[in-house]
Amino acid sequence: MAETESRHWWFVARRILLSSIISRMGLPLNIRILEVGAGTGGNLEMLSRFGHVSAMEMDGTARAIAKKKTRGCFDIRSGSCPSSIPFPEAAFDLICLFDVLEHIEEDVASLTALKRLLTPQGRILLTVPAYQWLWSEHDEFLHHKRRYLASDLRERIEGAGLQIEKLSYFNTLLFPLAVIARAKDRLFNAASASGTSIPVAPINKFFYLVFSAERFLLRMFSLPFGVSLYAIVHPRRSPVSADE
Repeated sequence: MAETESRHWWFVARRILLSSIISRMGLPLNIRILEVGAGTGGNLEMLSRFGHVSAMEMDGTARAIAKKKTRGCFDIRSGSCPSSIPFPEAAFDLICLFDVLEHIEEDVASLTALKRLLTPQGRILLTVPAYQWLWSEHDEFLHHKRRYLASDLRERIEGAGLQIEKLSYFNTLLFPLAVIARAKDRLFNAASASGTSIPVAPINKFFYLVFSAERFLLRMFSLPFGVSLYAIVHPRRSPVSADE
């Protein structure tokens, strides 16, 4: 994973998209950021451009790789959702879950627990894979529990007492290729899912350019379908009365 996420077009382009999304959130300088499920630390340096970053990861080997890769620059702690979160309440301005929620059985309880870690104006940015009918051997290999429709994700978010600020599909331009790849894998009963290994350099570059170009589309409007979903959410806030 550490090798793949540094070079594979999907990971590299996703960091470009996420950086673009965060830069448009109107966040103050030097915010406190938590990445939940940081894996081998591939997103930490990107997040550090926006503030002070801490991380949580349940796998000891992944934590060790992340600490070595980032030269010990980040506070990376052992923990898991929803019941073993090693950070105090009201500690973060931004909490990030990048393709993490689908790994957790108790997704609503996890969002509810993370909500308590937000400062009063804090927000959560999350991404998840879309469409259960796209389920493949890759989901099995990664120990996913589910994929989401936009309506499913909205239901989970609202069930956790959170309010949606932005919800959109993404990885839309390459969606037809993803559908074809899934169909081919099923037809030929593939032992592993297509697209998991790093392609040859020209193809890797092409897919990176196409996927990362979606940041320009997402600046203008939400995308109606895609391989993934992202959401920006915050705790429900009482409306301010005229007297206040």
